[in-house]
Amino acid sequence: MKKGVSFVDMRALHPKFIVGIGGSAGALNGYKALLNTMPANTGMAFVIISHMNPTAHSQLAEILSRHTKMIVKVASEAMPIEANNVYVIPSDSDLLMENYTFKVTFPRSGRNKQVDLFFISLAEAMGERAIGIVLSGYDHDGTEGCKQIKANGGKTFAQDMSAEVEFMPLSARDSGNIDFVIPLDKIPGKLKSLADALET
Repeated sequence: MKKGVSFVDMRALHPKFIVGIGGSAGALNGYKALLNTMPANTGMAFVIISHMNPTAHSQLAEILSRHTKMIVKVASEAMPIEANNVYVIPSDSDLLMENYTFKVTFPRSGRNKQVDLFFISLAEAMGERAIGIVLSGYDHDGTEGCKQIKANGGKTFAQDMSAEVEFMPLSARDSGNIDFVIPLDKIPGKLKSLADALET
């Protein structure tokens, strides 16, 4: 802990919600659209879990930093998760969280299950303060994770028909574990109302 920083100050840095955002093919435009309309002072943290080729050098954080005033960084082992920050999964890794910090494992344990892995750890760590958002992509990653978020009292979103590749959001919706299917530009307002409701 930094010298002169109290436990109260550290708690103030903790986000009201941690929002996991999962996507694959076609999701880049979804990430951009979401961040373009997201205020920079929500008091939440956003974690983007994107399927990437293990050998690819991800420039996703750099790209997304052009679409938000929030700080965008690649997650790393033991990095603290702070409010009003955006974090991106590293290439070829599994990303989990515990006690407001990241746990990173290299190499990834398998293809197309990184969203579920993060969402499940998010559900266990944050309970009703966990939010999962499933964007465009193939396969059904995120479906089981949304189930666990719901089971632990959190909230879940799926991209509407604007998804370029609808398999991931449709799978999540068909499972019956999605609370909101709304356009991406409506999600920031809904997140604010959820935060306001939690504080009353």
